[in-house]
Amino acid sequence: MKDFWGYKIFELGKFALTPGKIAGVMLAILITWFLLTMFKRYLTSKKYLTPGEKGRRVSVYQLVRYFTWVLVISVSITIMGFDITLLVAGSAALLVGIGFGLQNIFSDLISGLFMLFERKVKVGDVMEVDNIVGRVVAINLRTSELLTRDGYNIIVPNHKFITENVINWSHNSFDRRFEIEVGVSYGSDVDLVTKVLMDCALSQKELIKEDDHMPLVRFLNFGDSSLEFLLMFWTSDIFPVENIKSELRYKIFKAFRENKIAIPFPQRDVHIFNPEAGK
Repeated sequence: MKDFWGYKIFELGKFALTPGKIAGVMLAILITWFLLTMFKRYLTSKKYLTPGEKGRRVSVYQLVRYFTWVLVISVSITIMGFDITLLVAGSAALLVGIGFGLQNIFSDLISGLFMLFERKVKVGDVMEVDNIVGRVVAINLRTSELLTRDGYNIIVPNHKFITENVINWSHNSFDRRFEIEVGVSYGSDVDLVTKVLMDCALSQKELIKEDDHMPLVRFLNFGDSSLEFLLMFWTSDIFPVENIKSELRYKIFKAFRENKIAIPFPQRDVHIFNPEAGK
């Protein structure tokens, strides 16, 4: 049996590939994979985790996974009989040349490490990147994955989260304020308009109606053809907020009709000049 494990399958200089070395590397990979799987289940299997806490746990797992695999690969190379220091020294010049051609990739890798360490962006966060709103479903070392409100996934390079202006809608809390603008005719009763808008907001179950997060109606401006009002409200359901806005607009439109509040449309006077008639 000893002869089998030490049998030289391939030999080049001082390097010799044997079944024992192959088995050692495979065993190290399998044990690492098993331990990481158990570690991930332990972190994420607890019930009643908030989205923020679950995101933090996934970030911790990602960090542990990357560093563990780097360590295991280094050990595996040593088990195979390679000298890591010689490999690094021999490939230094090549790595410098490659580095110039892969600057963006390295930028994404470093940004990914910053994201995992700082945890300013976590799995479950609702982000706005390049005017696209999506929920973070995965943070990898080079890219992150966002699920948009249209149901498709986009892959975002990590450097965008570090070097560009992005909006994290759920960084400290999922409670966020949104607005609906509406115009009414100049003959409308402004007090009645305010009451109707407030009643519509208070009847919407997804809205927060307590403390300093109560819905608010603001008389915004005297427009060209309408009195402009702004309905401001807070909600924790920030990902499907466009559906909430749509339901509110349905209610507002119906309530305006019931209360005979007109929503005007722009009107223009057109004068036609007839040169033959001199008018």
